[in-house]
Amino acid sequence: MMKINIKATNLELSGSVNAYIDEKINGLEKFIQNVDLSAVECWVEVAKTTTHHRKGDIYRAEADIRLPGKVIRAEAEQWDLHQAIDQIKDELQRELKKYKEAQSAKYKRGARIFKTLSKLSPLAWFQGEKGERAEEE
Repeated sequence: MMKINIKATNLELSGSVNAYIDEKINGLEKFIQNVDLSAVECWVEVAKTTTHHRKGDIYRAEADIRLPGKVIRAEAEQWDLHQAIDQIKDELQRELKKYKEAQSAKYKRGARIFKTLSKLSPLAWFQGEKGERAEEE
């Protein structure tokens, strides 16, 4: 299970908001495969930014998912806190799919290269300059 840290700025977090964030972020675990979930951390910050607006509250949500070797970040500003959280969840989902496809492509590329090399004659592996085979000594 992924560790989720929640921080609130200029806002009191209720239990329902914490549960909503946990539900949305834990739903992203299915997109994180071949990674130890105990090594994955998610930092979520929700804030209320209303100092420069005439009326209504504006909520800001930010999230960082720290994977081994990669940090995925999403930000959103909405008039409703739940909509901001939904928006960062959708953005994180897109980025995690992209990360997963890139990892899969790297694996397949390596397998393709290995397959090609295994089909070649061992004499073709050791080439000298400009594609000529090195002379045996």
